[in-house]
Amino acid sequence: MSHNNRPIGVFDSGIGGLTVLRELFRILPEESTVYLGDTARVPYGSKSGDTVVRYSLEVAEFLVKQGIKLFVIACNTASAYALQELKKRLKIPVIGVIEPGAKAAIEATRTKRIGIIGTEGTIKSNSYINAINAIRDRKIEGIMEHGEKSLDRYFEIRSDDFVIFTKACPLFVSLAEEGWTANDVALLTARYYLKGLKKENPDTLVLGCTHYPVLKNIISKVMGPDVRLIDSAIETAKMVKGILEEGNMEKESDEKPSREFYVTDSPERFVKVGERFLEQKIEHIEKIDIGGN
Repeated sequence: MSHNNRPIGVFDSGIGGLTVLRELFRILPEESTVYLGDTARVPYGSKSGDTVVRYSLEVAEFLVKQGIKLFVIACNTASAYALQELKKRLKIPVIGVIEPGAKAAIEATRTKRIGIIGTEGTIKSNSYINAINAIRDRKIEGIMEHGEKSLDRYFEIRSDDFVIFTKACPLFVSLAEEGWTANDVALLTARYYLKGLKKENPDTLVLGCTHYPVLKNIISKVMGPDVRLIDSAIETAKMVKGILEEGNMEKESDEKPSREFYVTDSPERFVKVGERFLEQKIEHIEKIDIGGN
């Protein structure tokens, strides 16, 4: 098989990365893909950095054996901890979801007041803050913690150019997977999580978890029409497209693209929830064992 006709590999700890895959289908409809959800070991956010790196390397080894031409880490936690190690080890391009979202936030903001929401693991890692400051080569000057209760807490980070507000919204993952994306529970949860951020008047909000695009309408309703939402799934797909074009790696064959799915645990729930995320049927799914599972 010609190198250009090889598939794009997409990896997530579970289901959320399917929002990235959905955007790849939309932006690059002719490209073949292989998706692996490490559902036996989800969530990654509660694991140590060393463990996340080990899991990610095991997943990468499997996907490389499938003959992929590019590796997408569609998982914020794995992007935060394993991206650099994977770039060192793999001989193909490796892309995470954090840098594309950070770049888009920098380009979108007018007031330099940026909000970032994500899982607790992603927020604690400061990965988006570090990416924004690395892109602009700015040093974080201080961190101020606000709020008394853990669920009310958010962080304000001031740098030379930006004021960045971050907030963990862990229940958004459960709401997305249950399909509760437009009901009163979703609206009340979003209002509760986002009330502090909204008061700070950010003009840009990064959806720093791949589950969150499923809740985009509710989040936008709470934050208001003047706040631009940055969907890291969309931005990652755009970056993949750019890399394929710049490297002359675009698919050359006219054959119908293949869509393969692998999971490390029972596929039934993955298919049920995943088809809602993808907005299309999932076929050709297989359970595999990696890393001693």
